Amino acid sequence: MKKNELKTLWTFFSQINQTPRPSKLEQKMIEFLINFATERHLEYTSDSAGNLIITKAASNKETNSNPIALQAHMDMVCEKNIDSMHNFTTDPIITYTDGDWIKAVGTTLGADDGIGIAMILSILDSNDLDLPRLECLFTVDEETGLTGAKALQSDFLTSQSLINLDSEDDGEIFIGSAGGVDTIATFDINQSTLPSNYFGFSITLKGLKGGHSGDDIHRPLGNAIIILSQFLSSVNQETDLRIHQINGGNLRNAIPREASANIAIPIEFKEKLRVMLNLFIAELETMTSIQEPTMHWELESNFEIKTAIDSHISQGILTALSTCPNGVIKMSDHISELVETSTNIASIRTIENKIVIVSSQRSSIQESLSQISKTISNQFRNIGATVSHSDGYPGWEINLESPLLKLAMQSHQKLFQTPAKVKAIHAGLECGLFKEKFPDLDVISIGPTMRGVHSPDERLSIQSTEKTYYWLIDILQSFQKLNDI
Repeated sequence: MKKNELKTLWTFFSQINQTPRPSKLEQKMIEFLINFATERHLEYTSDSAGNLIITKAASNKETNSNPIALQAHMDMVCEKNIDSMHNFTTDPIITYTDGDWIKAVGTTLGADDGIGIAMILSILDSNDLDLPRLECLFTVDEETGLTGAKALQSDFLTSQSLINLDSEDDGEIFIGSAGGVDTIATFDINQSTLPSNYFGFSITLKGLKGGHSGDDIHRPLGNAIIILSQFLSSVNQETDLRIHQINGGNLRNAIPREASANIAIPIEFKEKLRVMLNLFIAELETMTSIQEPTMHWELESNFEIKTAIDSHISQGILTALSTCPNGVIKMSDHISELVETSTNIASIRTIENKIVIVSSQRSSIQESLSQISKTISNQFRNIGATVSHSDGYPGWEINLESPLLKLAMQSHQKLFQTPAKVKAIHAGLECGLFKEKFPDLDVISIGPTMRGVHSPDERLSIQSTEKTYYWLIDILQSFQKLNDI
């Protein structure tokens, strides 16, 4: 591979990072892609959802090559540290290099899936590669519901083969993914005046690692909402704790890193509250089930708290959260180290006269997905919540006989003298929806190594990216030789 091709790849990644692209607000990214296509005289088409296809003819105009689709999503997860002033709708992502890693300053990097876009644009930009006809599909709103993929019409894509570039481990080929659904529990609340002998506190838990609620759910990570609720629930067992408001988490597909609450307790209990918190922290530090070395608590007096929600509601919410199934429910019986079913309490918000809790369930088995969703729903309905569900998304069934899988494995062995690993993922990839809409589509997913995805710790391996780009090009060139007709 020529060095200028790698330079082009990183140039496009830099330009993508200059382009704001929150989920559901991808217009600037769409304009960037259209300008790219127009400047290179490439055909493009879009649909009503904002999905975009850029096509490029086969390098050899003499042949009638079968097309192949490359696919990445335009949007990115917009997470930042609590002290960051970054505005994701207007500000560029500020990046820096740390050894082999590219990182962002205080925010998510957006390599998920900005690097996938960059790879596709670099390939489209090149005139030196012997490639088949390309259909390059860029979808919107992958991160908050896969709505772009859901909106695809059955005539939008003509390729019978598709390479998704949204995986996060170098040298691995993904051929299956979990389906998922969100459960939304809404509590109607009333604020009443606190008795005069109650004292207000603000309590905050922050500094947790966070992570992707699919890819990272099996790791020893703490869920800030669950941990805070467990502490508050223990206090409530000792005295009449009242909640003014409680908030935590931001995104349905992220493990919450931070949570906070404004509470009130009888004034005679105020000193014991600090003692209980210190004991609780000490117990957490000795637990082997989570590894959160930068976990940090703040407990401050808050004289502004004059009202609180009804005691029975706050007690019910704390009990439900602190005892709710969360994390891995079952591991796969068929693929080593693959999570089969999980759930994640993703966010809690106090909004005027309501408290809204969002939980995300995932499973590669539809029956198991339905069962864990029912369990979560009953947990909250039993304490008076109104419960609804998102539309959900289908899983992607494993196909070990995939011709594209065989081609990718042969390419990896040839290039790197090691076999690629074949895996499934416990996360919602758009591939499940592509297969639902295009049943005969042959699909694989690859990508470079990333870590800390969906958190401000997100980072991208430079060496792995260049290796994966090299691999992708060889797959395409092998596909061209195999499918010339």
